[in-house]
Amino acid sequence: MHPVPDGPTSPASGRYPASGTAWPASSSCGTDGKLEIVFITGFPAGLLQCNCYVLAPHPGADAIIVDPGQRAMGQLRRILDQNRLTPAAVLLTHGHIDHIWSAQKVSDTFGCPAYIHPEDRFMLTDPIKDFGPKLGQLLLAAMFREPKQVVELDRDGDKIDLAGISVTVDHTPGHTRGSVVFRVTDDKEVVFTGDTLFERSVGRTDLFGGSGRDLMCSIVDKLLVLDDKTVVLPGHGNSTTIGAERRFNPFLEGLSP
Repeated sequence: MHPVPDGPTSPASGRYPASGTAWPASSSCGTDGKLEIVFITGFPAGLLQCNCYVLAPHPGADAIIVDPGQRAMGQLRRILDQNRLTPAAVLLTHGHIDHIWSAQKVSDTFGCPAYIHPEDRFMLTDPIKDFGPKLGQLLLAAMFREPKQVVELDRDGDKIDLAGISVTVDHTPGHTRGSVVFRVTDDKEVVFTGDTLFERSVGRTDLFGGSGRDLMCSIVDKLLVLDDKTVVLPGHGNSTTIGAERRFNPFLEGLSP
């Protein structure tokens, strides 16, 4: 049994970051003159406890929202109001329901685009394709629609500048065909891994579009090449580092880039 329909492959920690947990970052300017991020906070949203993240260069600035899940809007508004932040983009690591549940609401409410890989775009309106009873799929499909603004992340390794932050997008198929991870640089590199890599676990591959071979290739080629100090902020559970997962993740034993 998996702990949640879209969660990590067992064994998983079962623990989640406390609401409003923040990771401080440097306030110095990068080599390109852009402010490096100084604010990242995350909270587990909804029944499926998907981690929603907010990052911004400073209070009172534009912000990036990553994976706004079920019932994310209330907590998200509190964080935005407390820090005087305005969403400039919604980034989606993949199209499963627990990660995109509030994407349309957040995107359309604040008038900002939602970014998703083209392979997963269909899930914005059909987020549980081939999962669960047909009646449930039809009912849920009737609830979901695309945000008014959708941008496809169709170039692997592309860098996009959002809210004064440079974000690198790496295509990491395996959990879904259109899974991606987002990398940003603070005083150290931070990678938002969605459901590709977790603390001591990896993403499940038994849902539509999943592939165990692709998942492991993605982890080796796109994540294990990163510095050991790179902070991993996953779609479920606790933060970790690439070095810790290289040493202690049982699913990665013997793998190397």
